[in-house]
Amino acid sequence: MSLDCRRKEEYPNVMTRDELVPPYVTRGQRREARGSVGDLDWLTTAQPRVGWGTATPAATLCIQRLPVLIEPNKWSNREEGANEWMDAFCRLSGLDPLWDWNRTWYTANPDLTQCFQNTVLVWVPCIYLWLLAPFYCLHLYCHDRGHIQMSCLCSAKMVLGFLLASFGFVEFFYILLERSQDIQHHMVFLLSPIIRSMTVILAMCIIQLERIRGCRSSIFLFLFWVLAVVCALVPLRAKIQLAMDEGIASDIVRYLAFFSYFTIQLAQLFLCCFADQPPEGKIISEKNPCPVKDASFLSKILFWWFTGLVVKGYRTPLEAGDLWTLREEDTSQKIISDLEQDWTAECAKLQKQEKALASGVALGSRLPEQAQLLRKLQKEQSSGFFLLRTLARKFGPYFLTGTLCIIFHDAFMFAIPQVLSLLLDFMRDEDAPLWKGYFYATLMFLLSCLQSLFNHQYMYTCFTVGMRVKTAVMGLVYRKSLVINSSARRTCTVGEIVNLVSADTQKLMDFVVYFNAVWLAPIEIALCLFFLWQHLGPSALAGIATVILIFPLNGFIAKKRSKLQEIQMKFMDGRIRLMNEILNGIKILKFYAWEKAFLEQVLGYREKELKALKKSQILYSISIASFNSSSFLIAFAMFGVYVMLDDKNVLDAQKVFVSMALINILKTPLSQLPFAISTTLQAVVSLKRLGKYLCSEELKMENVSKAPLSSDGEDVVIENGTFSWSAEGPPCLKRISVSVPRGSLVAVVGHVGSGKSSLLSAMLGETEKRSGQVTVKGSVAYVPQQAWIQNATVQDNIIFGREKLKTWYHRVLEACALLPDLDILPAGDATEIGEKGLNLSGGQKQRVSLARAVYRKADVYLLDDPLSAVDAHVGQHIFDKVIGPKGVLRDKTRILVTHGMSFLPQADLILVLVDGEITESGSYQELLSRHGAFADFIHTFASTERKESAIQRAGSRRSNARLSMVDFMPFSRDLSQEQLIGGDTTNTNLQNMEPVSETDQEQVPEDLGKLTEVDKARTGRVRLDMYKKYFKTIGLAIIIPIVFLYAFQQGASLAYNYWLSKWADDPVVNGTQIDTDLKLTVFGALGFVQGVAIFGTTVAISICGIIASRHLHMDLLNNVLHSPMSFFESTPSLKMMLSYVFKLMEVCIIVLMATPFAAVIILPLSFLYAFVQSFYVATSCQLRRLEAVSRSPIYTHFNETVQGASVIRAFGEQSRFILQANDRVDFNQTSYFPRFVATRWLAVNLEFVGNGVVLAAAILSVMGKSTLSPGIVGLAVSHSLQVTGILSWIVRSWTDVENNIVSVERVNEYADTPKEASWSIENSSLPQAWPQNGTIEFQDYGLQYRKGLELALKGITLHIHEREKVGIVGRTGAGKSSLALGIFRILEAAKGKIFIDGVDIADIGLHDLRSRITIIPQDPVLFSGSLRMNLDPFDTYTDEEVWSSLELAHLKNFVSNLPDKLNHECTEGGENLSLGQRQLVCLARALLRKTKILVLDEATAAVDLETDTLIQSTIRTQFEDCTVLTIAHRLNTIMDYTRVIVMDRGHISEMDSPANLISQRGQFYRMCREARLRQ
Repeated sequence: MSLDCRRKEEYPNVMTRDELVPPYVTRGQRREARGSVGDLDWLTTAQPRVGWGTATPAATLCIQRLPVLIEPNKWSNREEGANEWMDAFCRLSGLDPLWDWNRTWYTANPDLTQCFQNTVLVWVPCIYLWLLAPFYCLHLYCHDRGHIQMSCLCSAKMVLGFLLASFGFVEFFYILLERSQDIQHHMVFLLSPIIRSMTVILAMCIIQLERIRGCRSSIFLFLFWVLAVVCALVPLRAKIQLAMDEGIASDIVRYLAFFSYFTIQLAQLFLCCFADQPPEGKIISEKNPCPVKDASFLSKILFWWFTGLVVKGYRTPLEAGDLWTLREEDTSQKIISDLEQDWTAECAKLQKQEKALASGVALGSRLPEQAQLLRKLQKEQSSGFFLLRTLARKFGPYFLTGTLCIIFHDAFMFAIPQVLSLLLDFMRDEDAPLWKGYFYATLMFLLSCLQSLFNHQYMYTCFTVGMRVKTAVMGLVYRKSLVINSSARRTCTVGEIVNLVSADTQKLMDFVVYFNAVWLAPIEIALCLFFLWQHLGPSALAGIATVILIFPLNGFIAKKRSKLQEIQMKFMDGRIRLMNEILNGIKILKFYAWEKAFLEQVLGYREKELKALKKSQILYSISIASFNSSSFLIAFAMFGVYVMLDDKNVLDAQKVFVSMALINILKTPLSQLPFAISTTLQAVVSLKRLGKYLCSEELKMENVSKAPLSSDGEDVVIENGTFSWSAEGPPCLKRISVSVPRGSLVAVVGHVGSGKSSLLSAMLGETEKRSGQVTVKGSVAYVPQQAWIQNATVQDNIIFGREKLKTWYHRVLEACALLPDLDILPAGDATEIGEKGLNLSGGQKQRVSLARAVYRKADVYLLDDPLSAVDAHVGQHIFDKVIGPKGVLRDKTRILVTHGMSFLPQADLILVLVDGEITESGSYQELLSRHGAFADFIHTFASTERKESAIQRAGSRRSNARLSMVDFMPFSRDLSQEQLIGGDTTNTNLQNMEPVSETDQEQVPEDLGKLTEVDKARTGRVRLDMYKKYFKTIGLAIIIPIVFLYAFQQGASLAYNYWLSKWADDPVVNGTQIDTDLKLTVFGALGFVQGVAIFGTTVAISICGIIASRHLHMDLLNNVLHSPMSFFESTPSLKMMLSYVFKLMEVCIIVLMATPFAAVIILPLSFLYAFVQSFYVATSCQLRRLEAVSRSPIYTHFNETVQGASVIRAFGEQSRFILQANDRVDFNQTSYFPRFVATRWLAVNLEFVGNGVVLAAAILSVMGKSTLSPGIVGLAVSHSLQVTGILSWIVRSWTDVENNIVSVERVNEYADTPKEASWSIENSSLPQAWPQNGTIEFQDYGLQYRKGLELALKGITLHIHEREKVGIVGRTGAGKSSLALGIFRILEAAKGKIFIDGVDIADIGLHDLRSRITIIPQDPVLFSGSLRMNLDPFDTYTDEEVWSSLELAHLKNFVSNLPDKLNHECTEGGENLSLGQRQLVCLARALLRKTKILVLDEATAAVDLETDTLIQSTIRTQFEDCTVLTIAHRLNTIMDYTRVIVMDRGHISEMDSPANLISQRGQFYRMCREARLRQ
């Protein structure tokens, strides 16, 4: 054994025996240590030291170089060398060595050596600044944000910097002068101030550079000042200690200098917390700029900049105007302008690849089908990859900063259990000084805080990137939809394209958030298991086994649930389909009084759906119970195996609670990993879909040559053109040669499918040009065959982005016959038109579409059959005033596709198309004289024109006389009177409709024409009544047991955790613990009980949800107002919230059990928590509402654009529409951005509250060290570590509950809306056979559609005799259908009465009335179900009666030839029957009921002449003894009626027999003339 005896003075770093074994080491440790130094030869007994190097001079000792004794001295040679150099350097200045463990760690009063304080602590901030400054300056050089003027803040920083630098220089010169003789012995004191001063000068230079480059808040300098202040804290403590010991007077100048220096450093740090003013020229001109721009670095990481909005939202409900404008870097314009170039370059590469592949295939050889399919897949894959690469290049660098944050977060997360281990070690060690406990407690608090900060910075980064990705993808898809060619467009429906921007962008956003979990989660799991192995050895494998078992169980459950979900979805689809049909055909149900039959059908679906849901929820409960018990199961397995393996394996507090902390960490990656993988896989699919769409073919610019307008010559020239709709498809137009002279009217005629519309498309460049040349000179205006109307006001639709010229605008309205329509619309031309023109009739839509083109004042007009959808007299008016030789477009070039024979003689040139070729061209007379195809066409058309125009007119105007849903759809405040009769509500998204309150209905609103009033966000928090209603619906009988179950579940959890702490505190006897089997059994039993309780509560809550859902759905159905929504959604979050609230209570109980004094801290923290939470919930709910409201306009606009792309292109309005799309996306992001920041703001603030609980538990445990066992401390601290997570979950769940309870609120509102009268009146004296005669009498009858509107029928007095046949005629909006609505009480009388057979119809039940009279509606509505159900849903009639009615309706042969006869399944809307057959089914319904009064509402308008004749003859024979009222558009159907009533603006203007009315030459006569019935 090598012994080395030296004098103590020569080895100041060597320790005496007392130093080697400090007095506070435990007896066992002391014995151990002594054992290993037992054979040392102690020459003298060393005196304990007073200070460094003050052992007695004679003290010498022999030391054995034993690395065992003091671990920290195991240094590498290099460290030793550096250390020796530093020691020598410090010794020169008369200082002790750099490091001394006895002084810093093994002592009751720790301190750092003078050498360390004067070198390392001074140099660390300086080294940081000097090392990183070049990189930071380079960063500033590359990112110029403008020049900031010298501000007060900057000046203050410079003054303070100057003072700090001058302190250093003064100190340097002071030492230089005072110690000039012995300068080499004061190098440390000489170097440190000069280094410090030079660093401060560098910092000042950086401040100036930041100012010049426009950097307003510096994270770089903030960290420097933090380091400087932290490093100065140790000398500060030493100075204060010395001043207290020796008094300040001994060296007052030095003390004052040091304290001043420290104060200025603190001031610099404080100033760094503020942001400077904006750069010159960038003074923000935005109305409401985002405060994050003005926020300092500290405010950014703590999200304090968001507080203003939260406070505002708390005071008054937020509105769209309160939200900040988007930061420039988040706007669509900024994001897409950069990205578009990158993507174009990537697309070019992809096309290059394709060409290379194509050329690789030998010429003439065709690829086999598999190879073609493979290439197609390869293209999709590579397009997805290219898109990902483009997005990564744009957003990757910012995303990587987030990734860095999550790595730091993980490092801190894993450090916490290690510190917990040290704290528990400290609690076990009786002799350990208290300062170590406080040190560990503070360290744990700091680590928790840093973990929170880094986690939320990561989440903030991810959501910001996600938001930008969404904007980018939406922008790219939108721009693509404007240039995609027709063949590519045909491969995807509008729905699929809208799905790309709704569903697929959402998948990409999720992918951004969860992508890092894919690679991080496995690392986290591995690290957890590694640390568990360290504590428990191979027993950790039992934990892995448990994890492996839990996963397949959940996988099996997920599989079973997905099958049940399929079943549930099948019934749900059926129910929703039926509900949609009910809502679309509600008027038919009302007319026939069929509501009850359909109600029962819906309930049948609902019951089956809820049955599947119940099974699914029980499985879900097992899954939840297994997951929530997973930490117990893993612990049980590991601890069980650990104590069973060996009796000597002792479970102490350290092992138990550090393992529990690690298991709690393990749960997060375990739950995230499957989700992250599935999210990634979904994102890959979405990328492929998006890539495929974005790489699809575009319209070629060379399809049409645009030329400026020349003074004469031809405006449109096609030379030998062949065109097709796709590159591979057959040509749709062949050998086309056309020259259209300037200012001429060209008519294009031909049979259906002959290529008329294709010819116009070819002129617009919409088709693929195979050969030839197309030239169009001047600007183009286009009217498509199917009118494309925007969801905007009538005026916006006509002006279409141009300036409004009043006189010209009025002239256009007049020419297009729109003035009468505008008089009817609630707000004239300011009336907003619904999606797809939902509140306009077909004719109105077509006229608005035409007006848009006329208003444009273009040079060339392409008109695709614009007159087909309007009445004959209106068509004639438009031709004369607009298109014809005397119209407003007479000087323009007009190409008109038409079926109207009467317009052809006035055309300059007629083109006859047959099968895509122009067979003849010339003027009308020329073509007739040739006796060719055109002449034949004219002859055939002459016979059918009346028929076809009538069908067309009726088809497009189907909605003209539809009966109103207004009375039970209080939200249709937009509809014109014509539409109030017939508003097509089929496309209305019923889920987004908000009912108008009674008060709103009383007054006529100012924004009468506003349609999207429906999408106004509700404000304020949900009333308490809603919760009461929800819980009342469930019933107290279930709620009370649920609360008890929760309490029981948490009690079991508390018990098993407490049991663990008691077990951990068990004394060790002979290296073992007694009764481990019993302890393990009790532990297992308590855990099992908790699992059962979790299962019970989950099942109970699911049943609650189902009960509430059933009741609320029933309420909704009974209100027949609204398609149902699933209220089940409001239950999981409620369950979550309850479980977390109880969990929080458990934590508080544990902490209070350990340290009752904690109540002093927990109480104020809980108040603070409640305070923060109330602020957040109010703001968050409102932001969510605003975000939802601003989302639908994006999809509406998208939908519109995709459908009207050809019109937008023809008018050259792409850039305006792109700007509109940008605005809508940006508007949505203005509420989405604060929504996710709100969550971060809350989480950061709450987690600091939670970390306060951690600190309190740890500090109080240290204070009560003498009385507390390690077990209870471990329990308290490990549980307090969960508080942060629990708190944020409670608030999130609470917010979800608030948001979901809105559903209950909505149902409640529909329950509160006005109801129609009762269906039947009990003890009614109405005779069974009523009405027997069928007389109808109106007495001063008036009717209005809504309070506040003028009367639609005004003082009608009329007597209709029995068996009388009465025709009702009049122009649109005259009040014809209103009479029918009045008779059926669809609308109640505003004044006056109606008597049927002397009975006032207002005194009887609605079903009693409606089931005794019959209507054949204009729209033949059928429901999905059997044919028999459609005829007789209540099974009231026998099969013979049904067959007989079918025979009379001329349907018997057709039905008897069907395989299922009467059970033939009709599809939705009866689509698998022709229009004529559907109309005959409606006739059969009427024949089956055979009541004394029959109302025909334009019943034959939509059928051909043959069916019309059949229906009319059947009505004449079968309803001969009935009273028949016919609302007619075809006057020929009522010419043989006994009386005709002519309605005009709600009055009866004429009434007499048809012959008499014609002879009077009044209004009826004029109508007949227009319809060319009489000359």
